[in-house]
Amino acid sequence: MIRIMTKLTLSVDEGVVERAKRYAAGRGTSVSRLVEAYLSLLSGSDRRPSEEPPPVLARLRGALKGAQPGDHRRHLERKYR
Repeated sequence: MIRIMTKLTLSVDEGVVERAKRYAAGRGTSVSRLVEAYLSLLSGSDRRPSEEPPPVLARLRGALKGAQPGDHRRHLERKYR
């Protein structure tokens, strides 16, 4: 099966990116593969029922539950006043 890869541009806090890179390197993978696994988990594809999500994905599950557009921006504005 041939997989066609598509580029995706994201805006992510610099500190989060650095921590993600260290996390990925420590597990012998890439940030791109971590993001792909997370998006795959969210969409319900490419996952067999017996597979457990990686711990980082399990911690992220529900992190944005109930969030509204602009919530993160308002949070950062309050945090860095």
